[in-house]
Amino acid sequence: MKLTVEKGKDSFRILWYTGGIQRHNGKRCEKVTRAKRVLRVIGIILAVVAVLFVILLVFLTVAEYRPQPVEEVAVTGTSGAPIDGHVRVLTFNIGYAGLGKDQDFFMDGGGMVRPDSKADVEKNLSGIGSTLAGHPADVVFIQEADVGSHRSYYLDEAGYLADLTGKNAAFAYNYKAAFVPYPIPMIGKVEGGLLTLTDYGVESASRVALPVPFKWPVSTCNLKRCLLVCRVPYGGHELVLVNLHLEAYDGGEGKTAQTNMLMDFLTEEYEKGNYVIAGGDFNQTFPDIGGYPVVDAENWMPGVLSADMLPGGWQFAVDASSPTCRLLSGPYTGNREQTQLYVIDGFILSPNVALNSVHTLDLDFEYADHNPVMLDVELQ
Repeated sequence: MKLTVEKGKDSFRILWYTGGIQRHNGKRCEKVTRAKRVLRVIGIILAVVAVLFVILLVFLTVAEYRPQPVEEVAVTGTSGAPIDGHVRVLTFNIGYAGLGKDQDFFMDGGGMVRPDSKADVEKNLSGIGSTLAGHPADVVFIQEADVGSHRSYYLDEAGYLADLTGKNAAFAYNYKAAFVPYPIPMIGKVEGGLLTLTDYGVESASRVALPVPFKWPVSTCNLKRCLLVCRVPYGGHELVLVNLHLEAYDGGEGKTAQTNMLMDFLTEEYEKGNYVIAGGDFNQTFPDIGGYPVVDAENWMPGVLSADMLPGGWQFAVDASSPTCRLLSGPYTGNREQTQLYVIDGFILSPNVALNSVHTLDLDFEYADHNPVMLDVELQ
């Protein structure tokens, strides 16, 4: 404001005072305007984030894998050797060839989401293949075999192992998600599951869905576990081979529901006169297993199977002399006294299947966070 003294001293003071107020109010208005602009920008950003989140939820919901209770599974290869009554079965959770001795996992207290490079996955997968080649079995149960996942650099691990062994192959999804939006970096696309390889001619194979403990929206990008059931004709009945990988990261109710359904299925098959061998990763320790104390109570712990769950004549087939799994809270150093170890991989046998031997192949977790287990039985 231009000030003059023509109207006298008092007038000048009034004009000066008024001008000061005008100048002060101008600064205040300018600050208010800037604050409104900042709030407007923040509001726009939050609105965009909210819209993107809603779009993501809609996408995951629409793309969610929704298998039927029972689905037929294709079997690659139809010819097969006859069963002479003596059967050898190997079970191996290969951890999508991404959980070898140098890896850890964020869900177990580690920090890794996937291996640092594709070469790491290829190295582990090659070692897993060499293990299968060096320990022949009539039937191989594989868990966590990826066929097209970001976490394993989109390698077709199931196809690789099927081609390597030359066995008949059946595959069922245990985990199929178009996108897994956690953690940071994100898991991304996952396609993996159960793979059964066998020298026997498989008459039919099916995917039998297990109960899912997770609710929407977590269920949209979580595992949908199952039993992979292969049927082989034998003695007028069937040898029923059940490959399984039960719930891991739930509150316990998922494991219980899935275990109950598993036993209902197995006993029903036995009552038909069939021979039943179920094996894989139970994510639960077996009854009366000692020698593996708790050294890490803060991270993942398995459930516990009850001896009472088996009807008369049924049996667990498990080797407690060596651990079958380690906690992935860090890379494996080889120091077993400081590593949380478990025995959670093994078999359940129907009364008409006699156990000859069961033995854990102690690979010292070189290629996976699990060791394979070899079973030798006679069909009676």
